[in-house]
Amino acid sequence: ARTLSMARGEKGQRKRIPRGTAELRSHMAEAADRLPMPERRDFLLRGLAFAGATAAAPVLAAEGATGAESLPPHVPPWTRSLGAGVASRPYGAPSEFEAGVVRRRAPWPMANDASSISFTPLAELNGIITPNGLVFERHHAGVPANDPGLHRLLIHGMVKRPIVLTMDDLVRFPSVSVIRFIECAGNGAIDWRGPQVDSLQFTHGMLSCCEWTGVPLSLVLEEAGLKPEGQWVLAEGADGSGMTRSIPIEKALDDSLLVYAQNGEMLRPEQGYPVRLLNPGWEGNTSVKWLRRLEVGDQPWHQREETSKYTDLMPDGSARQFTYVQETNSVITFPCPEKPVREKGRYELEGLAWSGRGRIRRVDVSLDGGITWREARLKGLILPKALTRFSLDFDWDGGPALLQSRAMDETGYVQPTLSQLREARGTESIYHKNAIHTWRLAQSGEVTNVQIE
Repeated sequence: ARTLSMARGEKGQRKRIPRGTAELRSHMAEAADRLPMPERRDFLLRGLAFAGATAAAPVLAAEGATGAESLPPHVPPWTRSLGAGVASRPYGAPSEFEAGVVRRRAPWPMANDASSISFTPLAELNGIITPNGLVFERHHAGVPANDPGLHRLLIHGMVKRPIVLTMDDLVRFPSVSVIRFIECAGNGAIDWRGPQVDSLQFTHGMLSCCEWTGVPLSLVLEEAGLKPEGQWVLAEGADGSGMTRSIPIEKALDDSLLVYAQNGEMLRPEQGYPVRLLNPGWEGNTSVKWLRRLEVGDQPWHQREETSKYTDLMPDGSARQFTYVQETNSVITFPCPEKPVREKGRYELEGLAWSGRGRIRRVDVSLDGGITWREARLKGLILPKALTRFSLDFDWDGGPALLQSRAMDETGYVQPTLSQLREARGTESIYHKNAIHTWRLAQSGEVTNVQIE
């Protein structure tokens, strides 16, 4: 009852709501006098029931009422007792009522947990920053338990002064913080040959966006004395798979970072603790975690992860190699299979767009499978190589719809249709699927994954 303090009266003026039961009954009687007899009787019956419930609310709350009895005008029980103290959670955790918002592992891609993937629940996120505990995981040999006091980073090869850095040495370099997305090259791979699962988390969930803090790789290479003939950098991780990728020197000197912190805290073990490489806008596999070695050379090394893996099989049987950039992409996050529409009415359709080449310039939304398009609003921060949130007012009349989004980045690149992508790449590819995605909204409000050629 004490949560009801103000309401709208005639001509939009604020009107005081009586607090006491007797005063409330009197107020109801005055209002009823202005109504015809049949409506007056019904109004009084409902009003007296409301007044009685208001008076009983403290009693119900004191008895630990739950469910509907915790809703207004009742006083919920949690307002009648002390909560947990500040020392009960030395490290904060989400509410127990958000227990379903978790990374989920898909059993089909890999044989076991050590070489597996967990997916970010994109439908449950707000803004553009992914909380550390929800950032997707991709491991090739599980998560090593690296001791930062014993971890070393070796820089050698075509440099004048090979060096070995401790973590204390590394954090002494000037640092930068940037907000950038990271995406597995296999994001969306499950749908290359057709819709496989009704879940945004599994179709697009190998995607996250964080604030990353670390040292520009260019500074460390400068400290080591990069030789003119050095044109490539081999990055090697300290996990059981010995993950290695060849990085062109142009990228290394541009925006590559040696990252040791994520969203304001030190990296988590599954994200590469104590130090990882970050190549903004490029396929996540190049951002080698648990980084232990950087070797400078004059040509790429052609390691396993850039020959038999992470290449694009073309229609003629050849394979494209070193296709690093994650091209412009987007997806609608509401409505989606995890977030259906419950009833007719006005909603805010929302989604995410991103480009490995720079900022998102525009996003268009179609409600009829690409026949007509409307320009969406870009919301909040619009940063290069970061997630960008977009929205569109959506008045659902209960009819079926085919929901699509189409993004354009600042270079003029436009997200392709599925037929355009397949014309260029065929159907045997695994990586770099960035075609326009379609959700089918049924009359029931449920949302399913479909494809439109």
